[in-house]
Amino acid sequence: MLSPIEVAKAAHILAERRRSGVQAERLPGECRPMDLDSALAVQSAVTRELGSEVGGWKCLLPPPDRLVVAPILASDIHRDVPVPVWAPDGVAKIEPELAFVFDRDLPARDEAYSSETVQSAIAHTHLVLELIHSRYADPAAVEFPELLADGLLNQGLFIGPEVDPDLAVAASEMAITVHSQSGAPETHAGRHPNTHPRAPLEWLVDFLRDTGAGIKAGDIVITGSYAGVLEVPLEEPVRVQFGELGELSVAFKARVQS
Repeated sequence: MLSPIEVAKAAHILAERRRSGVQAERLPGECRPMDLDSALAVQSAVTRELGSEVGGWKCLLPPPDRLVVAPILASDIHRDVPVPVWAPDGVAKIEPELAFVFDRDLPARDEAYSSETVQSAIAHTHLVLELIHSRYADPAAVEFPELLADGLLNQGLFIGPEVDPDLAVAASEMAITVHSQSGAPETHAGRHPNTHPRAPLEWLVDFLRDTGAGIKAGDIVITGSYAGVLEVPLEEPVRVQFGELGELSVAFKARVQS
C-alpha cells in the first residue's frame, strides 16, 4: 500500500497530465500503485487535486481481482458541440454507452440499499459517448492498478438524447452504426459487457455506500461500452445510431496541449 506522500506524488503527476494533455511513461516506481487500494487512493487524490465536483461514475460488474470503477468529473461532462477532446492521433476515441441519471441521494450508510430502492432512484436514461484518453503513452504496457489510478482511460462524457427506459433496460444487444462525412457508415454488432445495462448499478451503489462516497442526485452513471473503443474524425458532424433506441449527433475538436 502506498503511503500518503506516495499517493500525493502519483496524483500530482496524473493531474498535471490531465491538465496538459501530455501522455508519458509509467509512474515512477516509488509511487506506482501495485494494488487496488493504492490505485483507488490515487484516483481520489487526482479528483481532489483537479478541484472539480464528481458528476458521475463509470463502472462494470467487477471481474475477479479487479475493480472497474472511476469518477467522471462534472467539468468533463459535455452537452454542447463541438466537444473538446485530447486527440494525439488526430481522431476522437469514443465508447457508445447508455447512461443512467439518479434523481435522489443514496448516501453512505451501514445498511445496504434494496434493489427496488436503487432502480427507483433512476430518473432518466440517455445515449452517451464516453470520451477516451490515457495519461500513459503506452497504456497497454501498464499494470491494471495504474490504469485504475488514472480513471480507466476516461476523459469525459458527451450526453445525447434521453431514451425510453423500458427499451433501454432490455438492450443487451444492438447494432451501433457510426456515420461521418468523410467515410462510409460503420456498423458494429453491439453487446453490453454485463448483458444487462443496469446490472452494474446496484454494485456501484453498494461500493460507494461502503467507501463513504455515496450517490448524489444528478449523478450520471455509465456501465460499459457496446462496441469497445471507436475512432471518429474531428471537425465534422458525426452521428451514432444505437439500434432501435435512437441516435445522437456530435462533433469533436482537438484540444491544444499546454
